[in-house]
Amino acid sequence: MGMGLLGPGISEVIATTRQNAAPIGIHGRGDELSAVLYRGSHTAANVVREGWLVANVVQDPVLFVRTAFGDLPSSSFVPIPELGWDRLASAEGYAACRAEVVRETGEAVLVRFSVVREEVLEARSLPLNRGRCAVIEATVHATRYQRNRDPALHRLIEHHASVVRRCGGPAELEALRVLEEHLRLSPGSE
Repeated sequence: MGMGLLGPGISEVIATTRQNAAPIGIHGRGDELSAVLYRGSHTAANVVREGWLVANVVQDPVLFVRTAFGDLPSSSFVPIPELGWDRLASAEGYAACRAEVVRETGEAVLVRFSVVREEVLEARSLPLNRGRCAVIEATVHATRYQRNRDPALHRLIEHHASVVRRCGGPAELEALRVLEEHLRLSPGSE
């Protein structure tokens, strides 16, 4: 696996497949990189069909939320030279990966990745921002809440929203606004 852009633990990235972007967590365990992709998503269908995925590193919390719940315009994507695979035009770095389906269930696909190319496009040194981290947590819970409307997930979203309000800057507050707007527009949301 190496210690490139995708290290040990779970790396929260925006995955791109052909003209598609969605946040995913890539698990780094030992020498393996893997992810669970849920059936019914464009990401899972594209990975199974085409055998590749690009893990885009971004610091923009608004983009993270927008890609969790909607599609980006085609101008948001650029091809990686020699590979032709789509990455985000605004990515600060990326890891282009071959993808191998390891196991399938009725609900999900477990995929193993091998990095074929990675690049740091913009080197920035940013401190951890609790508001940004809370946006990511709230978004992960919201994507699950969207599937099952579990009240415990709704409480977690509210908890993380309060952290964003206390600790976030303008970008995190805008991301929270987009997230809350999406949840209000979703059928059956509280």
